[in-house]
Amino acid sequence: MFLVCGEALFDFFADPKAADSDASSLGFDAVAGGSPFNVAIGLKRLGRESALFTGLSTDFLGQRLARVLAREGVSSDYLIRLDDPTTLAMVALDPNGSPQYAFYNDRGADRGLALEHLPELNDSVRGIHIGSYSLVVSPTAETIQALVERESERRLISLDPNIRLQIEPDLARWRERIETLAQVAHIIKVSEEDLEALYSDRASEEVAQGWLSERCKIVIMTRGEQGVIVFTQAHGRSHVAACQVEMVDAVGAGDTFQAALLCWLDEHDLASPAGVAELTAAQIEAMLTFASAAAALTCSRRGPDLPRRDELAEIN
Repeated sequence: MFLVCGEALFDFFADPKAADSDASSLGFDAVAGGSPFNVAIGLKRLGRESALFTGLSTDFLGQRLARVLAREGVSSDYLIRLDDPTTLAMVALDPNGSPQYAFYNDRGADRGLALEHLPELNDSVRGIHIGSYSLVVSPTAETIQALVERESERRLISLDPNIRLQIEPDLARWRERIETLAQVAHIIKVSEEDLEALYSDRASEEVAQGWLSERCKIVIMTRGEQGVIVFTQAHGRSHVAACQVEMVDAVGAGDTFQAALLCWLDEHDLASPAGVAELTAAQIEAMLTFASAAAALTCSRRGPDLPRRDELAEIN
């Protein structure tokens, strides 16, 4: 099982026709989301057991989020029910299909994880994934840090910064949190867009490669249609081309890529600190090809409709 830590919220997608009109009301489609929420569902759809560690509101939207997780088969064992409201994200797509966000509820339940909520983990939890704005909002940020520092010697820790400057505009805060957590992660996946936002004064490849350490053996930088660059301790730098796809939108593509990375590692019995350290160059290429194909499927569909394993049956 993978324990995914972080936010759960509702994305409200603006109807582009209504947004461009002079109507007095806007049309929205509400979709359960949040990057960690999506990764947990993506793992389950790919045939891997998953659970979500998050603060989940007792309000009617939180109840709906819990039902979505139950329907998808994500374990509820690590959900912490809180009375704070559910976070809302308003989403509009730019002309290239990339999402633009505005967040509401600065005291949402997903920010409320405290040290008292830290769970005890049994041997069924092979890995822990962390990412997005839960890394920077207190007290959830400190709680997640305490969890991964406690568990990093025994379980695979994966990190995707997935920054949201609309939630926390302080770049220094993001840099401090990411640099701290990068020291306990075994595998890091980051978009080039995030690196450029965080370190506008440094080359993205320089930053990514700098995260390699005695603990972190692989850093993956995604570049959209330009493919993926990977940096490793053992094999240096390499590039994997993107899968060609007729783009609908990119919502959920990064979360799909992350879930597929963990799925591939688990299917090949490599979802451990030692397993990641021992990856061969051929295995890394196969893993990234699988993750890229999964992300391409999501890009070919509207919204965060993450793929199921049988849709990738021919890719191992």
